[in-house]
Amino acid sequence: MTVLERLAASRGLAVLVDPARTSETDAAALAQHAAGEGAALLLLGNSFGSAGDTPAVARILRTHAPALPLLQFPATAAQLVCAVDAILFLSLVSGRNPQYLIEEHVRAVPFVKRHPDVEIISTAYCLVDGGRVSTVESVTQSRPLPADKPEVLAMHVQAAMLLGMRATYLEAGSGATRAISPVLVRAARAHARGPLFVGGGIRTPDDVRRIRDAGADFVVVGTLFEEDGAGAMTALAGAARS
Repeated sequence: MTVLERLAASRGLAVLVDPARTSETDAAALAQHAAGEGAALLLLGNSFGSAGDTPAVARILRTHAPALPLLQFPATAAQLVCAVDAILFLSLVSGRNPQYLIEEHVRAVPFVKRHPDVEIISTAYCLVDGGRVSTVESVTQSRPLPADKPEVLAMHVQAAMLLGMRATYLEAGSGATRAISPVLVRAARAHARGPLFVGGGIRTPDDVRRIRDAGADFVVVGTLFEEDGAGAMTALAGAARS
């Protein structure tokens, strides 16, 4: 079974681990909590491009949560590692910066050729206004889509599906002051094929339930665990499964 097929049969909490901000000890603890509390998968990466010791963190996550799919969430081709099950091949379709639409993907081709066992999942990456300037916005110099115009998001998702993308990721940005609204999630779900990831500004079980009920397959949380540890994972993972 491919990773994409496994994702199609799964739903729940996706725990995002930033290798530049997570020690090896903390990575081991997060992986153990994620596996023990019923999270659906682990994501490895960040939006800034600072890789930290990504290979080491990837190995630790696989060691301590071997049953969970481990997907990389790369900012640049230079971050790619082979110690993962799959790579979300993110194209920032909400922006107009060619580096993040296609250029980093071209740079990734040699890596993909060297590591044919790492599954590539083409993913429409949509940045949505989360109430503050996010790292993604600063790094990519891309304006987010408006939070009050679901029809604009819907057209971007439709265009990505016409281009053949197999997953969709809605991003409000690390540290967003508000999570993506259920209205926007429903607009994306109406047109997205394959798994729908939603992240940014998600801090409570109620946030998780609203996003899941609107149609998200995977609710992505990272900053909360960096700030407060893994104590909230039980409630969030339970809300994401309900």
